[in-house]
Amino acid sequence: MKLVAITNCPTGIAHTYMAAEALEKAAKELGVTIKVETQGSVGVENELTAQEIKEAHAVLIASGVATDISRFKDKTVIEWPVSKIIREAKQAIQTAMKATEKPLAKVEEPDKSAANPIPVHGTGVLKHLFTGISYMIPIVASGGLLIAISFLWGLNPAEGSLGGALNTLGGAALSFMIPIMCAFIAYSIADRPGIAPGLALGYISANVVGAGFLGAIVAGLACGYLALYLKKIKLPQALQGINVVLFIPLVTTAVVGLLMMYVIGRPIESVMIWLTNGLNSLSTASSVLLGVVMGLMTAFDMGGPCDKVAYTFSVGLLASGITAPMAANMAAGMSPALGLALATVLFRSRFTPHERESGKVAWALGACFITEGAIPFAAADPLRVLPATMLGSAVAGALSMLFGCTLAAPHGGIFAITIPGVVGNVGMYLVAIVAGAVVTAITVSFTKMIGRKKA
Repeated sequence: MKLVAITNCPTGIAHTYMAAEALEKAAKELGVTIKVETQGSVGVENELTAQEIKEAHAVLIASGVATDISRFKDKTVIEWPVSKIIREAKQAIQTAMKATEKPLAKVEEPDKSAANPIPVHGTGVLKHLFTGISYMIPIVASGGLLIAISFLWGLNPAEGSLGGALNTLGGAALSFMIPIMCAFIAYSIADRPGIAPGLALGYISANVVGAGFLGAIVAGLACGYLALYLKKIKLPQALQGINVVLFIPLVTTAVVGLLMMYVIGRPIESVMIWLTNGLNSLSTASSVLLGVVMGLMTAFDMGGPCDKVAYTFSVGLLASGITAPMAANMAAGMSPALGLALATVLFRSRFTPHERESGKVAWALGACFITEGAIPFAAADPLRVLPATMLGSAVAGALSMLFGCTLAAPHGGIFAITIPGVVGNVGMYLVAIVAGAVVTAITVSFTKMIGRKKA
């Protein structure tokens, strides 16, 4: 039996490749031939050919964002959350082997009126939100780090200097952050007709009505669902050719734009102002509590929905000049992988040889703010690992807020920390990260010991 699969995730870094590895390992154990196409941050790798798709019994989609499945018409298509398939790869393979109905997921014919249509598949508001985030992250990371690097020439680099040029480039990149997120939320729902309205409404949300990232999320969803509805309206044959490129973007932009400008934009702006003022006036106890919540969300599913919501919240606040939650988020995100890597060194006998090898990789991933470096440990032993990572991340996030640490860059890990001026109170920030990692390591050694005694 032959199967084919696609793996992707919002960041295109860790889950994408870990899911592919899990599927290949499970298929080998079950005696099944599988080819896995990865759609990661570097683009499509190991691309499926038409012949391989034709010969496949079924198609597995391990996805965290909207996925093009137009190639799989008349094939059985089974979708599995990318974060779950790492733990349930064997079950997913067995489900695909038993599949008999064709197709399980309906795939519409490509829209011939579009010059270069990209049909997508995926439902649920969170999935659409994560698609927007996945396209936004490279913009945020590159723009934020360019601005961070420009601080080497001072916090206000002179115009005309190299630092000034880098600062300008970074600012230009970040100015597209909210429009890009809004556009690709709409794209996830309605495909190509959602992109132009989403870009326009993202700009309106950020620069005209002041609704910020909350407004962009609302506008992206509104643009996407309205465009999807308009796609179902049958125009006269003579107008079909301009339906996707003119009629749908025009009507969607006008309707949702007017609603944002005259009806819902200002109330959302009021919410953003209230949120900004509230965060700026947090008491010490409240800020510590926010750090705890941020840490728990980050470590609970490590790259999954809770983690991405916390990250999106933190990044969105950067546009309003609120940088403390971003610092707490990154400290909490670095803690799980670093803590487990530390545990494999300090408490070596409590980990398998494979886990000790994973620990070597986890050092680098944790240092780069890639929380998913802890996933191999959590997938193998979730009941003992997750409490430890959550506690460590909660400590790191709480201490970061308690010490008043700030972070001007939305990513970068150790690279961002080493750039002068990017992190506020950098000494205590490092203390928060180290404390979170140590708490994770000690706690997981304790939970592993309890597990052995019970066994």
